[in-house]
Amino acid sequence: MTLLAAEGVTLAYGATAVVHDVTLAVDEGGVGLIGESGSGKTTLARALLGLMRPRSGVVRYGAGDLARLGRAGRAEFRRAVQPVFQDGSEALDPRMTAGASITEALTTHHRMSGAERRDRVAALLADVGLDPALAARRPHEMSGGQRQRVAIARALAVEPRLLVLDEPTSALDVTVQARILDLLERLAAEHGLGYLLITHNLGVVGRLCRTSSVLFAGRVVESGPTGELLTRPAHPYTRALRDAVPRLGGEPPRAAGRTEAAAAATGCPFRLRCPLAVDRCREETPQVREVEGRNVACHRAEEVLHTPASSAPRVPHGGETPDAPRQ
Repeated sequence: MTLLAAEGVTLAYGATAVVHDVTLAVDEGGVGLIGESGSGKTTLARALLGLMRPRSGVVRYGAGDLARLGRAGRAEFRRAVQPVFQDGSEALDPRMTAGASITEALTTHHRMSGAERRDRVAALLADVGLDPALAARRPHEMSGGQRQRVAIARALAVEPRLLVLDEPTSALDVTVQARILDLLERLAAEHGLGYLLITHNLGVVGRLCRTSSVLFAGRVVESGPTGELLTRPAHPYTRALRDAVPRLGGEPPRAAGRTEAAAAATGCPFRLRCPLAVDRCREETPQVREVEGRNVACHRAEEVLHTPASSAPRVPHGGETPDAPRQ
């Protein structure tokens, strides 16, 4: 069952479009949204949370248009869909204790006595692996991992159906990241939560998400089963993201060439960085099509799938890429 969806959504800041015709569905499992900084991930998350209206297209909650929900519908949406942001220190009011932050969410969405709220706060903190005594602390008195767990506890307080997780571990140390991922995996299983996990970390989506979409320059360039995307990518950008992951004892990540997207109205936006770019890539914008079990926007997806990464040519720095791949 689809809980939250973007259908042909284009988003803009002023006259500048930053997300282009994106279609994405979040169901009761885990869905990943992958891309580097500046790809439009957080902007799309803002629209899915109802914080930004699309220039075109529709964001749907269930079967309804999010922009057309009435007062009762908006209240239900705010309870059912909860965000967890990148940095717990920014998500929590520095003047409020952890207990007060969680109590605020309970008071907004549930009718409870004072004793019931205190018991619920203690239970939520325990559920995310924290000592209930931490309820008396303010954000500056907690570690980064503790703040993020409090933010997750606050999101869970209203008994949501879906979490929108925007880089929830990127500000944390590696060992703390692992504990937060363990926590999210357990909570999703125990509470039956759906979630949209927004990240640049392919290892995270590989562990938590059944399906994923890859965003480049505001466009979905590949989507499908996460395992397939990570082991047999069909878009050169997905492959570049995978190959850029450092590996202990392995070769350093390959040079990616220019870092920006092509700004022209036509052609593939990834062509400046693509080792397989040809004349067609400059002249014709690739449309999303199905290729071996995933959807991909690349004229040469079949070749990407069947070309070993070690034999793919490197991208030269500066200028357009060659008209044909080097053999």
